[in-house]
Amino acid sequence: MTRNIGGIDRAVRIIVGLALLSLAAFVESDARWWGLLGFVPLLTGLFSVCPLYTILGVNTCPVTGERR
Repeated sequence: MTRNIGGIDRAVRIIVGLALLSLAAFVESDARWWGLLGFVPLLTGLFSVCPLYTILGVNTCPVTGERR
């Protein structure tokens, strides 16, 4: 798959993903389910590929066309 997430975007996604997952781990309420959404930004950040970016034609990766 072609990478379409750059460095800053990747770092923000990983941080937000971890923060949301910690919400799921430490909060005992309905917010726990919202915290599980943290898997989405975490995984897209770790793999540097965002399917929504592909659909919209967005690319924040400085090296276009780089494959993993």
